[in-house]
Formats: sequence, structure tokens, C-alpha cells
Amino acid sequence: MSAPFIHESAYVDDGAVVGQGTKIWHFCHVMPGAVIGERCSLGQNVVVMNGTRIGRNVKIQNNVSIYEGVEIEDDVFCGPSMVFTNVINPRSHVSRKNEYKRTLVKRGASIGANATIVCGTTLGEYAFIGAGAVITKDVPAYALMAGVPARRIGWMCQCGERLPDSGAGTCRACGTTYERRGDGIAPVQPPAA
Repeated sequence: MSAPFIHESAYVDDGAVVGQGTKIWHFCHVMPGAVIGERCSLGQNVVVMNGTRIGRNVKIQNNVSIYEGVEIEDDVFCGPSMVFTNVINPRSHVSRKNEYKRTLVKRGASIGANATIVCGTTLGEYAFIGAGAVITKDVPAYALMAGVPARRIGWMCQCGERLPDSGAGTCRACGTTYERRGDGIAPVQPPAA
């Protein structure tokens, strides 16, 4: 695997860790203590704050800030100008650095352009957040979320195709079968050989 590519206009501070094959494009800033996995892509004007963790094969599009308290697992997509927060009640004149809330984006989730993820929430595996949605509470795995505030409007396959409204059934695109489990869905595991 190749060494990371860092554009000449980007800043990667000493103490940041950048994985092999990762590309950091124009005007990005990666601060000390940030950890970025292998084969990631950071588009133009991305900021990664200290203490954040980004998994492998994560795509972060232009104008996204990954604030302290945010953790992103493998294979996540962050759309252009989407927003993370890390404080519930910010005031310029009140320091709240000891009140940062954790936000976790689990493996395979996709976040649409201009969506806002309010801190203290978890986005489940392969969740799909529509463009412009505002997430104010935890999102189940495979959920399709839209609106302000966002609500679940359907289910998505891990391949990125919409599933039947019940969530149970087989994806027409890739053939993965899902079943209902409690309030959510999960892929049906084939029997062990």
C-alpha cells in the first residue's frame, strides 16, 4: 500500500496519525492527536480536531469538520458540508470543553450533504442519513432518516439500495436478505456449513 498523499496546501500537525493510502486534499487541517485510518479520502477544507478517530476507507467530502468527541468507524461516507456538533448548549462566553458529548458513527453509515448530527448520538451500522436531515437522537442500524428533525422513513441495504418498507425481505440489487429484530432489522445469516 502507498504512503499517504498530503496536498501541499494541507496542514498535518506533528502528533497526528495518518494511515497508508489516505489522501488529504486542498486546505485541510489535521490536528495533533487525530487518528485517521488507511485508504481514507479527505476532500477540500476538511478539519480533523485533536482526539478524534477515523476508521479505514472513510470518505469525507468538502467542508466537513470532525470535532473533538466524534468517532467514525470504517467505511463511512460524510457528504459535502455535513455538520457534527460536540456541545448541546454552546455560548461564546462560557467554556464548555469539559462538556463535549461523544458522537459515534458506526461502520458503513452514509451521511448526506448538509445534514446535521447533534452531539451525543449514535448512528447505527449502515444507517443512511438523507441530505439536510437533522439527527437529534440515536439512529438504528440500516435506518433511512430524513427531515427536520429526522425521522425514519424506511430501511436501507448495506449496498445502499432501499429495502421494502417493512425492512424484511431481499435486496433487489445485491440479494442480501433481512429480517425484523425488535424495532430494527438485521441481515439473515446463512447457516454454518
